[in-house]
Amino acid sequence: MQVVEKFVSINGEGTRAGELAVFIRFKGCNLRCSYCDTMWANEHECEYEEMSPDEIYAYIKDTGVINITLTGGEPLLQKQMEELLYIFSKDTDIRVEIETNGAVDLGKFCNDCRPVFTMDYKLPSSLYEDKMIPDNFRLLESDDTVKFVIGSKEDLVRAHEILTEYNLVNKCNVYFSPVFGKIEPAEMVDYMIQNKLNKVRLQIQMHKIIWDPEKRGV
Repeated sequence: MQVVEKFVSINGEGTRAGELAVFIRFKGCNLRCSYCDTMWANEHECEYEEMSPDEIYAYIKDTGVINITLTGGEPLLQKQMEELLYIFSKDTDIRVEIETNGAVDLGKFCNDCRPVFTMDYKLPSSLYEDKMIPDNFRLLESDDTVKFVIGSKEDLVRAHEILTEYNLVNKCNVYFSPVFGKIEPAEMVDYMIQNKLNKVRLQIQMHKIIWDPEKRGV
């Protein structure tokens, strides 16, 4: 498996924000979103470490951290992901979360080795909404999260339409996250108030406040 980063930090967003987590970042993605903050990990020439599922598990256990975040790029494109999830499923002391971009079918990963999913839904400013797989919504469970990364008023309106159409707030966690430097969080809060978006949570990427927004390995 092609690993470009592995490190321990805190979860900067999501339901475990502020908690320690061990991050495994994989190379490659099937999208190139306009606001991507890890584009370097998707480039063909990006250096990586080849690690087996057993080696990744051993590294994680050695950290002593129980929250695991698999990210990218798009981690579900890794050919041995099912094998890695099987290994994880045998360890009841850990919690595994996969950050996925909404353009990969989750069906093959919804079995006895199922992780927790944080699924982006790409809005108009990403330029990739046409690549989204709406059928993924029916596979989500109460521990999962749909994250809407928002860079404009148009994105806010579209996110509202999607969460209403699929009744997402009664199915899973729903987060609105601003594109760093593109929209003011206050504007998002105003929209949430005006439209009575109960159960939707605004999240700010904590790691970009604690450290330099361009810093890696945090």
